[in-house]
Amino acid sequence: MKLESRRKFITKSAITAALGFTGFSNFGMGLETAVDRTPRSSAPSDLKITDIKCGYIRNGHSLFVKIHTNQGIWGCGEGVDATPGTYHLVKMFGERIKGKSPLNVHRLFEDIRRSGFFEGAQSGMFVAVLTAVESALWDLVGKALGLPVYQLLGGKFRDKIRVYCDTALYQNKLPTPKDFADAALEAKKMGFNAIKFDLDQRNDPNKYDLYNWTASPGELQRMVDQVTAARAAVGPSVDICLDMHGRYDAPTGQAVAKRMEHLNLMWLEEPIPAENAEAYKLITESTSTPICAGENHYLAHGFRRMLEIGAVDIIMPDLQKAGGLGEAQRIANLANLYYVPFAPHMVASFLGAMASCHVCASVPNFMILEWQIYFHKDPMFKEIVTFDGPMVENSFITLSEKPGIGVEINEEGMRKYATPGVPFFE
Repeated sequence: MKLESRRKFITKSAITAALGFTGFSNFGMGLETAVDRTPRSSAPSDLKITDIKCGYIRNGHSLFVKIHTNQGIWGCGEGVDATPGTYHLVKMFGERIKGKSPLNVHRLFEDIRRSGFFEGAQSGMFVAVLTAVESALWDLVGKALGLPVYQLLGGKFRDKIRVYCDTALYQNKLPTPKDFADAALEAKKMGFNAIKFDLDQRNDPNKYDLYNWTASPGELQRMVDQVTAARAAVGPSVDICLDMHGRYDAPTGQAVAKRMEHLNLMWLEEPIPAENAEAYKLITESTSTPICAGENHYLAHGFRRMLEIGAVDIIMPDLQKAGGLGEAQRIANLANLYYVPFAPHMVASFLGAMASCHVCASVPNFMILEWQIYFHKDPMFKEIVTFDGPMVENSFITLSEKPGIGVEINEEGMRKYATPGVPFFE
């Protein structure tokens, strides 16, 4: 009898005998299945990191990491935005964790972070790259133990993750109210029950000064007209949120929030830059429009002050640059102490989207996750990863039950989009 068959026989026999009667002969099958799914090339305690490789797309603004081990198991992770020019940072982090067990995710995170106190470990590129590495570690551990990442994070509150569709009406196209209405209707027809628009338009002819952040009366009216058209197109049952990308000042933020109150927004996002929590509080207290921020904050430390003083109504950390999946859960749990919803920003690939979903499933105060229209319109985003089933259906992503994150990097599909002049998974 083969060792595998013998072990299954012994497992079933032992469980059935312990129960004493055949009515429960299927009891324990879940445990047996979990054991069978666990790779057995050697004990998990013998698992060691052997190498870390990376590739970049989108002119370096999307970083993909693969962590390899002595057992042929690897983990994939992604970082965004604050990643151009970070190839050697990835390799440096790899040297700091080589030879160590990937099972100690939090410890490795701290090993890298603490070793970089004087290298910029508080925010920016250091944390964005650390995010990709940390996410890859969770993926690797899940594969090694045969468990999805949400289970490693303590289990799930939900099986499906609600998303809103960012319609990506880019600023330089000067979209009209009709463009807003058409984009809103398109998203609704695609099954989305929540949508987002960008309000900041650098080329708006109503703007008096490219460097002054105060919106002119013409700019304010343009914003109101655009969003009014979108609301009229989709009716009251579809959520609408608006993004100002931190490109205005506090008086403009207050004015826009006030003028949008009758349109019943899900939120107004980042009307001013990220750094000044007290200024956010002034805007939040001046309006009934919910104010949301956080995509440019790093680590749980970056959210502490905002939450302590009630600076915003909703937080939106970017889980591909804020510090990783474990740190994202800490941020969500911190917000939950203040009864603040958790609505992550997401401009990554489907690997990053699904990684975010595992965190969103694991916390009670999850509200909604960002989803990009480019998943439907740019073939690159289907070519650079491999996955099972549809990406999204009717404004929900079904949480993967596969070991790890459940989405793989497709190196060959990614190669033609690789950033020129940067080593590609070497």
